[in-house]
Amino acid sequence: MTLLSVGNLGKYYGAEQIFQDLSFQVARGDKVALVGVNGAGKSTLLKIIAGLETPDSGQVAAARGLRVAYLAQEVRFQGDRTLWEEMEAALSNLADLQAQMLALEPVIAATDAPGWAEAMDAYGELSARFEHGGGYEIEPRIKRTLQGLGFHEAQHHQRLSQFSGGQKTRAALAATLLSDPDLLLLDEPTNHLDMQALEWLEQFLRNWDGTLIVISHDRYFLDRVTKRTLEIDAGRLEEYPAAYNKYLELKAERMERRLKEFQAQQDYIAKTEDFIRRYKAGQRAREAKGREKRLDRLKRDSLVQRPKDQAKLRLFLDTQLRSGELVLALDKLVIGYPGDRTSDSDPRVLLRVDDVAIHRGDRVALLGPNGSGKTTLLRTILNELKPLQGHPRLGHQVHPGYYAQGHDVLDWNATVIEELTRVRPNLGEPAARNLLGRFLFSGDDVFKRVGDLSGGERSRVALAQLTLLPGNLLILDEPTNHLDIGAREALEGVLKEYPGSILFVSHDRYFIDALADKIWFVDQGRVREYIGGYTDFVTNREAEAARVPQEPEAREADLPKALPTSQAPRPEPVRQSPEERQRKRRLALLEQEVALLEQELGRLKAELEAASATQNIKQITDLGTQYAELETLLAAKYAQWEQLAA
Repeated sequence: MTLLSVGNLGKYYGAEQIFQDLSFQVARGDKVALVGVNGAGKSTLLKIIAGLETPDSGQVAAARGLRVAYLAQEVRFQGDRTLWEEMEAALSNLADLQAQMLALEPVIAATDAPGWAEAMDAYGELSARFEHGGGYEIEPRIKRTLQGLGFHEAQHHQRLSQFSGGQKTRAALAATLLSDPDLLLLDEPTNHLDMQALEWLEQFLRNWDGTLIVISHDRYFLDRVTKRTLEIDAGRLEEYPAAYNKYLELKAERMERRLKEFQAQQDYIAKTEDFIRRYKAGQRAREAKGREKRLDRLKRDSLVQRPKDQAKLRLFLDTQLRSGELVLALDKLVIGYPGDRTSDSDPRVLLRVDDVAIHRGDRVALLGPNGSGKTTLLRTILNELKPLQGHPRLGHQVHPGYYAQGHDVLDWNATVIEELTRVRPNLGEPAARNLLGRFLFSGDDVFKRVGDLSGGERSRVALAQLTLLPGNLLILDEPTNHLDIGAREALEGVLKEYPGSILFVSHDRYFIDALADKIWFVDQGRVREYIGGYTDFVTNREAEAARVPQEPEAREADLPKALPTSQAPRPEPVRQSPEERQRKRRLALLEQEVALLEQELGRLKAELEAASATQNIKQITDLGTQYAELETLLAAKYAQWEQLAA
């Protein structure tokens, strides 16, 4: 059954055309992803479907009685309700049904009253709708939804005006889900969600039997939740019957086919024009004139347009600074906030870190719930905050470069080009303009005030700055926030090729899987290390939760007797538990680290001997310190290897 039909939709903002001739249908139960670059018109299309904006052409036809719920990126609440009151207001349709049922109860109580049968039928229909909508379990539904999206019970009766922007966004998402509409329109619902809330939302939407159109830059989320993809590209709509990853394959095939069609038509046009030029005035002039008419008709009515490539970020990150093998060591580190002597309050501990390290070339993802101390840990490593105990130790020749989640490093009163020349004063305007062009800033865009930019534009300015800094340890706090999918893919590509080391915080699981070779997970106030990307991390966490037992080894008496060769069964593959796979991967990584450390020690030894020969006291001291640190680290790695190999 078709719930929504969009026909030949067009929209202008002033003289600028956002899109034109958009047409598609949505059937009951569809889960649709709406994708496209920032500024393509995705949010505008959702607002038109929700009835909040009007199109300049075309129409939106909805099924009779269709209930639509819309979640915008920017959330504003009316009045000053508590969180719980807002959730109850989202269920007002159930309150209306209940009021109608109560009004009918006196009528159906008198079985001999006129119209009793009609009243009973109406009551039965209302009761069924009330039950189907969850009317008999309103309180448990609200509690489950709030808990799933990360709200504690102590926050249920807190006023929404006291919440942060991220909390308000989650509250609006909870209210939208509770309203249980026929058609749910979500614009970037994964913003401000930590991993646990993301997974809860995915599971909710996968099990929900309603209809969904969602805008999201979270590719992992789109793959798990949606089954169709609508792409707005250059003002036109392209439809693909698949989730995100398959959509990419289908799009590539479609673009390749269209390019071949374009090239074939261009070849045909060139050959036809050549024929017309050669024979227009000769014996075959009549045939040439006929071909010319057909060619004019083709150019007017059936000309294939060359497929356009989208403008993409062209990032480049490099470093000529080579660090030592040990980049960062955290041992017995305690971070948090110191107590206040005036009020006699105790220090507030956020998390403890015992014996984790980053080596040259490592790409480490720092994961954990919102508020668990991830950003505080990064700022402590950067020496912006003092630890409560211990201290982070940077290795030899390590120079960090920092990307702040809230773009705190940007001067919001400066122009875009001023921000680049601030971090590299000798850059010059031509070079700055050239660099900004690679980050999609052209013309007068470079003179916009940073405070007037969108979140995505500010992210691109901060990334442009990062390319100018000379660091060899990138510390990135949510670098994919506000970036569209194309920009995220460009960032992934450049970070994969980056020769330095990376420590990053991200909620983008696709990004983590593409980049990380190690996970630091904040678990109950402590940092635990896992080898591999996000998928490996989930596998190991699930195995830990389930406490998967090791399979017992088969005894010789239990083994079957050997069969003749013709009857011998194929050997079963040896199954390894996730813990065993994790152990073997850790062993392999330790062996690589030991080999690199031994190689580094050999290099340092040669440099020490050379420095001793020239009696360079400063160099001997520096190299001796590095040598002693690496010897200590190598001994620790040997001990870890022996423990795992036992």
